[in-house]
Amino acid sequence: MPHALVWFRHDLRLDDQPALRAALEGGFTPIPVYVFAPEEEGEWAPGGASMAWLHKSLAALDADLQVRGSRLLLRRGGSAAALDLLLEQTGAEAVFWNRKYEPATQPRDAALKKTLRERGLQVESFNGSLLFEPWDLATQQGNPYKVFTPFWRSALTQWRAPSPWDAPATLPNVDAALHSDTLDSWKLVPALGWDAGFWETWMPGETGAREALEIFVDGALNGYRSDRDRPDRVGTSRISPHLHFGEVAPWRIVAELERARTASNSADMDGYIRELGWREFAYHLLHHFPQTTTQNLNPRFEHFDWAKLDPDAMQAWQRGRTGVPIIDAGLRELWATGYMHNRVRMIVASYLTKHLRYHWLHGARWFWDTLVDADLANNTLGWQWVAGTGADAAPYFRVFNPVTQAEKFDPKGSYIARWVPELAEVPLPLRFAPWQKPDVLARLAPGYPWLPIADLAAGREGALAAYRKTAD
Repeated sequence: MPHALVWFRHDLRLDDQPALRAALEGGFTPIPVYVFAPEEEGEWAPGGASMAWLHKSLAALDADLQVRGSRLLLRRGGSAAALDLLLEQTGAEAVFWNRKYEPATQPRDAALKKTLRERGLQVESFNGSLLFEPWDLATQQGNPYKVFTPFWRSALTQWRAPSPWDAPATLPNVDAALHSDTLDSWKLVPALGWDAGFWETWMPGETGAREALEIFVDGALNGYRSDRDRPDRVGTSRISPHLHFGEVAPWRIVAELERARTASNSADMDGYIRELGWREFAYHLLHHFPQTTTQNLNPRFEHFDWAKLDPDAMQAWQRGRTGVPIIDAGLRELWATGYMHNRVRMIVASYLTKHLRYHWLHGARWFWDTLVDADLANNTLGWQWVAGTGADAAPYFRVFNPVTQAEKFDPKGSYIARWVPELAEVPLPLRFAPWQKPDVLARLAPGYPWLPIADLAAGREGALAAYRKTAD
């Protein structure tokens, strides 16, 4: 039986695995391989939290393969050289992979496919991560969408989600003589053990993804529309890192939801599927506007009056020492768990880009390094949306007030108390704005900043003035 390389990337699963299925259905013996080549990701090489997750996800994938009689070959890139060597060592006649859509990897993959085909190899790529590929949807004029609502309306009219399929119970073995790097040799785990707290919350790998989906369907799905904005509750799916690493296919998520659909949860389910739609929209934008990972989509903002970065203020923001409790809670949650609640992400991003008036890239790069679900498409869309510089962006006059946001979405201050424990004894409503009574703050939380690093009223007015100049 001829051999085929199955090149894993952001598709670290065996269920719903198009490249693996193509190899098996084509009559090939699949040789699973993962090539570690972060330098080929350009200026968006994986950050520290992503590397830590990748280590555990690759270990989980290898274990799942070994249970079935196969194993995962680990090779250090460049990708072309690593695959060439494996083709020589195995005599493989085909290479299969699932597509990636980042600006740095798309042209690399296209060139590699062309070169390998010219050598007579069978080379195929597949959609392994999206409900709609970025080029599937277009306006009536044939242009890419820049607004979510018409994009999603079009998507729903063309809905053709594939049915899930399960991995085979057994797979052909891989020649024991074929060398594989050890995961430890890649040094993906942070040297100082920064990620230790992550794994109290997360279980990387396909099994962890299935468990997260099951927990969501049985729990937070019911009441999702009302609770998804509440960081003090378990109201979201927490599937985003599993989706980013391809440990679960989006169509399997939809299928599992549909199996559980009832009259009482239907609206919540549609609300969650719409959030999956935002992920699709993010990839649509990334494909059509690849420059937006570092540049404003809206060119009017090229000369926007961003404030000069103050390193001390930026570090205070990063470490959750801004003096604004909901901001500090979110950033401390991020540092401790590799995750931040989505509503809090918006509040935190608004404070950085509006009250401090720092360029959104400063925040995007911090999120990129610290989030376990750091996804280039979603990260870019989210930061440009909040900053008002991107597609379907928040209008310039939308400046989140972190105090009123905390009062609305963390009404008992329990999220703040959890992540900013020095404020746990500060009574409500002072816990939302402790600077209003410095004597109480000094007595109950003397180590907490006495004043925010950016005054809320002054920061808002400064942002509005700068944005008006751009809008005129």
